[in-house]
Amino acid sequence: MNRKLAHLSVEVLAVLLALGIFGVPVVYVITNAGKTSTEAAEMSIAFGKKTQYLSNFSEVFAASNRMLSRAYVNSTLITVISIAILLGISSMSGFVLERRKGKGISRINFLVLAGLMIPPAVVPTIWVLKSIGLYKNMMGLALVEAALAFPFSVLLYRGYMGSIPRELDEASFIDGCTSWDLFVKVIFPLMKPVSTTIAILTSISVFNDFVNPLYFLPGAKNATVQLTLYNFISTYLNKWNLLFADVLLISIPPLAFFIFFNRKIVSGMVAGAVKS
Repeated sequence: MNRKLAHLSVEVLAVLLALGIFGVPVVYVITNAGKTSTEAAEMSIAFGKKTQYLSNFSEVFAASNRMLSRAYVNSTLITVISIAILLGISSMSGFVLERRKGKGISRINFLVLAGLMIPPAVVPTIWVLKSIGLYKNMMGLALVEAALAFPFSVLLYRGYMGSIPRELDEASFIDGCTSWDLFVKVIFPLMKPVSTTIAILTSISVFNDFVNPLYFLPGAKNATVQLTLYNFISTYLNKWNLLFADVLLISIPPLAFFIFFNRKIVSGMVAGAVKS
């Protein structure tokens, strides 16, 4: 009984600590996003005397020639393109690396693992993008985002492929399937749990990315949602209520996305952990 009480106390303490670490900043942003500029300058976590969320949100959307609206469109396009590229290439790579054996495959596996450990280089990447005409281009940034998520995605796909029996491949070849038909019609549909997990995690990461758009997609017309914060800090330094309102607006989509699909993330991460 004492041991159960001790465990319960530890769990309650852990929950309260998590709420303090993650909940207090969220409440702080929500309360200050609805205040006047004078009240927000006080940096208090309490609600203001009169909330004005709608007017603050309207002013944020109208600021800098509706930069936030353009940023939503840009971030969404970059996220969709990068996810499509990532799922297509990494799924095929994971399939090949799991099914084929040999020294060449071992070396490729080493390169994939190296991609997780070696940090990306900004200047050479800019040089490559300029060489192929994709610098300051959404497609170029989408390729960069997909490349950064590629090693982790390949490892997830390869781990899941280990749970799919090879007899399925042999049966498909007997029925007249080519290698491409096998992957597209048989293997890839079975990868749906992992594909969903990778799509959700990567989309949140790409949508919230600040550094890569700053380096590889400069320009006011190419602003993404996170870069609007940089604009508000420099332009509306004394209007903290607008800054908090902007933070709240750009945080709602990925937060809602994560809340609705968090179960699929967990199921996809553990999929393939036990081989059949």
